[in-house]
Amino acid sequence: MTPTESFAPTSDPPARFPLAGLAALGTAGFITIMTEALPAGVLPAMGADLSVSGSAAGQTVTIYAVGSALAAVPLTAATLGMPRRKLLLIAIAGFALANTITAVSSSYALTMASRFIAGVVAGLLWALLAGYARRMVTPAHRGKAMAIAMAGTPVALAVGVPAGTFLSGIVGWRYTFGLMTLLSVALIVWVIAAVPTFAGQTRDARLPLRGVLTIPGVAPVLFVTLTFVLAHNILYTYIAPLLTEIGMHDRVDTILFVFGVVSLFSIWITGALIDRHLRPLVIISCALFAAAASCLGLFGGNIWLVYVSAAVWGLGFGGAATLLQTASAEAAGPAGDVAQSLVVTCWNIGIAGGAVTGGVLLTSTGPSSLPWAATALAVPALVTTIMARRHGFTTSFRTPAPSTAHVISADK
Repeated sequence: MTPTESFAPTSDPPARFPLAGLAALGTAGFITIMTEALPAGVLPAMGADLSVSGSAAGQTVTIYAVGSALAAVPLTAATLGMPRRKLLLIAIAGFALANTITAVSSSYALTMASRFIAGVVAGLLWALLAGYARRMVTPAHRGKAMAIAMAGTPVALAVGVPAGTFLSGIVGWRYTFGLMTLLSVALIVWVIAAVPTFAGQTRDARLPLRGVLTIPGVAPVLFVTLTFVLAHNILYTYIAPLLTEIGMHDRVDTILFVFGVVSLFSIWITGALIDRHLRPLVIISCALFAAAASCLGLFGGNIWLVYVSAAVWGLGFGGAATLLQTASAEAAGPAGDVAQSLVVTCWNIGIAGGAVTGGVLLTSTGPSSLPWAATALAVPALVTTIMARRHGFTTSFRTPAPSTAHVISADK
């Protein structure tokens, strides 16, 4: 039988909610974020072992984001015809390879190459996860499925990266990257056991990139993604200098812990409500972030209000990845995987752009300007979300047309 090309859910949804399979997808996201962010916690030791400065070691994070931004769209477009599980396994294996090289390399150039490879497979995996999760469930459970598949992000930021940094101080940063390789290998087995495989798209069913961009609703989602993530990273990347200026240099870890814990709570709320309330959740998310950023600008001298701002910020940010990728998938329909790759590209541009923009502001106008720059970006994101009522951020999910898409056997 020839597989069809729709990216809609299967015609025969599972009788039970596929929690194990969706948790495997969430673990894939966890590995992605851990691989991306772990160097930030081990820069001094990493730089010393590679005989480079801390600043040079920090570029291992930058090149990862560059790899994701460059590869997400072309790789997704090139692999639309591949069986989805095979592609997922290739991406996970890519992390195992890249983290192994990082763990054993004594060459800065080789380490940078491995980090670029990790960024490339990350761009592919992020574009794949959202559509995969949605195809595993009935339309009524798409949002819940997305929340579980995207939960790896806040878990990694709130728990994984701090734990990895702590472990690196005990056993060394190389063993921590080696542990990520072992987790990737275990995940491959888990995916084979618990995640179904779906057909790819036939060539005549694929929309060109320009066609995807002209689908009503896709452009507003991409704009909100770019401005929201750019604003977040201006603050998050340089939170230490900002807190240092207001006399809280010794509380950076506590502030980030508050942010992370509330982000986990946010992803839980998102999973519970997204299937019925996508639009208000995105509006609230943007509004909370804008309020938190402006509060940091106005009342940064008040310690308790800084903690409150961090909590509000986490509440607004925790579910953002799920909300934006769901909105993109809903707007794009069958072209969802390509739309997801565009979201991934905008997300990574936001990460890199936030680091650059925040660095310029830090040097030119000082840390106090960072919250206001974030607010100036969050407000247009909020306005765009409110305006995109008919397309992009709608009140309810579309009802898909009947589809002949199906799960294909594991040996195909």
